[in-house]
Parts: sequence; C-alpha cells; structure tokens
Amino acid sequence: MIKMNIHAANAVFSYVQSILSKRLLSYGVFQWVDKKMPLFHIPNYCNKDMKMKFRQTQHISNYNQVRLKSFKRYLDYSKVPTLDENELEERFVRGSGPGGQATNKTNNAVTLKHKPTGIVVKCHETRSLWINQKRARDTMITKLDNLLNGDQSIENQERVLKEKMSIKKRQRQKKLSDLKKSFKEREGLV
Repeated sequence: MIKMNIHAANAVFSYVQSILSKRLLSYGVFQWVDKKMPLFHIPNYCNKDMKMKFRQTQHISNYNQVRLKSFKRYLDYSKVPTLDENELEERFVRGSGPGGQATNKTNNAVTLKHKPTGIVVKCHETRSLWINQKRARDTMITKLDNLLNGDQSIENQERVLKEKMSIKKRQRQKKLSDLKKSFKEREGLV
C-alpha cells in the first residue's frame, strides 16, 4: 500500500511543473502519511539512576501545539518604573553551577544593585554577558515594579486576569455539565 502511494505521488510529481506546486503537494502527502500511519516518532529519554531509559515516544505533528493566552493588551504599563543607569551598581562575577571551564573561568554572571532601594539581582542564565545583563535589568524592573506599585504591578495584574479566566472557565464547564445532565434526564438516559 505504501509503495503504491509513493509511486502515485512520484507520477503526480512528474506532471507538476512549478516548484511551489511541488512543495504544496509534498506537504499534503506528508500530512496524509502523518495522519494515516504514525511512523514518525522521536524517542524521548530521561536520565534516571545514571541509565538512559526509554520513557515514551513523542509523535511529530504540527497539530500538538499549545496556545498560550497573552494578557499584554489588558495590562497597564504606565506605572512601570524605568531604570536610571546612575542608580545602578553593576559587577561582573564568576558564575556557579554546571558548565566547567565556561563558567568557572569567565566573569559572565551579572550582579545589579539598585542603590536607592538596596535590591540586589544576580543573573547567570546563559554564557553570554550581554544577555545576562539584559535579563538582570528585566528582573530588576520587575522587582522594582512589585515593590513600588504593589497591587498594580504587572505580575499582580497578570495574576488577577488569570484568576478571572479560570473562574470563567469553571463557570463554562459547570454550565455545560448542567446542560448535559438536564439533557440526559429529559431523554431518560440516566
């Protein structure tokens, strides 16, 4: 069956002239094969007790993507403080943790201190000094926002919006379950 379909696809490919049409056709064939036969698997390993154990296979598919809810358009960014470079004390220190020579011999960890408030932030998430500086400043802005604005900070606004969304989701689920229950009672399926 697979050989026949591959031969049919090759026959169709010989008739198609444009490259764009061939790409669209091959994408359609791949989607059909992906739906019909889950042959394309990636083994997923976990390191447990110093042994590599086969845990599960993860199916390759474009349909398994998770969509995250963005609250950016609902947030009030007007009260977020800005950093003044004169108020910051920045030091570059050696990082710690795994990484060997890359972390033990290079000063790519960033320590920021906000002089007026005394807040200290240390960032060593990547090997890049520039990225660590940027992330340390983002963390400093978040901490200052939480300190100065309290309930009106960005994190608290996001938390409140997530709680509202979860309440709406629970209400919607309850409404649907009530409708289902009333339908079963009305039809005598209980």
